[in-house]
Amino acid sequence: MNIEIKPLSKDIRDDYLAFFDNMFFDENPDRLKCYCYDYHFLGDVETCTRDMSRSAVIELINENNLRGYLVFENDKPIGWCNANNRNNYQRLLRDYDYVDNPDDKVCSIVCFLIHPDYRGKGIARQILERIIEDYSDTDYDYFEAYPKKAEASCEGNFKGPLALYEKYDFKINKEYDNYYVMRRAVKS
Repeated sequence: MNIEIKPLSKDIRDDYLAFFDNMFFDENPDRLKCYCYDYHFLGDVETCTRDMSRSAVIELINENNLRGYLVFENDKPIGWCNANNRNNYQRLLRDYDYVDNPDDKVCSIVCFLIHPDYRGKGIARQILERIIEDYSDTDYDYFEAYPKKAEASCEGNFKGPLALYEKYDFKINKEYDNYYVMRRAVKS
């Protein structure tokens, strides 16, 4: 399979929107309204609508505050990973006890979304490798990820499976009832 992984930018904003507009969410219909905006949204998730999320991510992309990687096969978007400065994820900072040292510069990896027809083909692994490569020359201290403890379907493992992070030397930094906070130093 010949894929191309591109960092999200205004230039591919319409591809990003098309990916979410046309994504299949059979396993979790509530994600129809997400557009990967949930970690940025501080309001009541139940009142957030699809149109509200879509409009908000357009603004975030235009301001360069929504970051990550869009995956293409033959110019068709087939996957997404939301990876960004942890400080840009307001819901993470407010609702979760992730921050050990507020001075740490952390690149958080919060979501992998792969079209069902392309799951199980190593796309998440390729995205993670790209993130590690791209961020290796930055001033970030750590990569951080939040995989679930329990086995889940590919869609249910939207934060990335534990085994994926372990393969790339992420270590458990914190443990909670349902998930881990895993870290890897950016400069090994």
